Amino acid sequence: MPPRRINDSYMDVNSDDSDVSILDDDPGPRKAKGKGKAVDRGKDNGKSKTKEQPYAWEASYVRSWDTVQEDERGSLQGAVQDLIARGRRKRLLAPAAAIRRTIIRHLILLLDLSSSMMDRDMRPTRFDLTLQYAREFITEWFDQNPLGQIGVVGMRSGIGERIGEMSGNPQDVLKAISERHKLEPNGEPSLQNALEMARSSMSHLPTHSSREIIAVFGSLTTCDPGNIHDTLDECVKDRIRISLVALAAEMKICRELCDKTGGQFGVALNEGHFKDILFELIPPPAQRAVVRASGGTGANPAADLMMMGFPTRLPVTSPPALCVCHSELKSEGFLCPRCSAKICDVPTDCDICGLMIVSSPHLARSYHHLFPVKAYQPVMTLDGTANPSSGCHACAILFKEMAAAAADGMSPLGRYRCPECTHDFCGDCDVFVHDVVHCCPGCGK
Repeated sequence: MPPRRINDSYMDVNSDDSDVSILDDDPGPRKAKGKGKAVDRGKDNGKSKTKEQPYAWEASYVRSWDTVQEDERGSLQGAVQDLIARGRRKRLLAPAAAIRRTIIRHLILLLDLSSSMMDRDMRPTRFDLTLQYAREFITEWFDQNPLGQIGVVGMRSGIGERIGEMSGNPQDVLKAISERHKLEPNGEPSLQNALEMARSSMSHLPTHSSREIIAVFGSLTTCDPGNIHDTLDECVKDRIRISLVALAAEMKICRELCDKTGGQFGVALNEGHFKDILFELIPPPAQRAVVRASGGTGANPAADLMMMGFPTRLPVTSPPALCVCHSELKSEGFLCPRCSAKICDVPTDCDICGLMIVSSPHLARSYHHLFPVKAYQPVMTLDGTANPSSGCHACAILFKEMAAAAADGMSPLGRYRCPECTHDFCGDCDVFVHDVVHCCPGCGK
């Protein structure tokens, strides 16, 4: 119900703490405490003037169209090309050589559930936006890291709260953060308690897997029971990599947590930048070198062989049997190749014999991080090219004959050439090959 207007003052009729009475005979102006126009009065200290803020429904509009720049012909094609060029330049800056990475990852996602997450500087609120990006992050993370596992820990009321157990099934992780009413922000966060809970959850993990913590922190304070630097030293000792995305401002302790553990730190400027720096943490990080005790240079750790098993998939028509993970009668499932125990999903560790059970598609999807596709080079001119192709090698769409002005990293001819097979591809196929297929259709590398 809209606020009622009484003699140029505003009153919320649904508010119990309003000092305006409907039966009041005094026609004088009153101060509003409801949902009308909020007025900041700074007359007590004499240092600020009266500042009138807009209505809440007026402030909800964001002029996103102001950020789009049209060209001289009124087209938005230039803005789209700039976005593609930004992604291409970022890919060209990536190392072309193979880097040793850990494909079996274990990640704890720390979510700030303090009262500061209800701020509306990010629409609709920091809390709702964080939950939305967390769901998208988990889905994309499991798509690129199918052999990994994720657990969720919340920070509110000065304690660390376990929201979801570490699991390799994305549906279980998404279900843990699906009920919004159970994650309502309250109180102050405790970064130390959350880190201790995450560290204890990864203490039993093997050495061949990575231990990572990604925190989304929206507060400017942390309510810790002890010295957080002791927790930091323990994380460094356990080789836990901590990355943090700050929604408010940079804090020294947050920066120190990331720098000493080899993680990444970033402060979100807006909603789009928040998603960008969060999704940059999806690819597996490069494995750090081990410093020798003698004080010499860092050396790569020895490659350890690990045993994996490829299970047998059971059809729907198979007779029901008890699974070892949930103790439920199910027809579908997988059989462990070592002990023939029935499990529901892969990848997982067999609860009977402890064998790591994976499928070949999962292993293949994790492999492309180790040997990424080389970046295609933009073709600036066809001079010196013998018999150039008239269409894209992948989709067979004809290239445009006329050249246009292109941004840095973009080809004016719309051609992008593989350095291995020297085939030309269009811009859409270039993005699709590097982001989805992870294999060049021309040379198979």
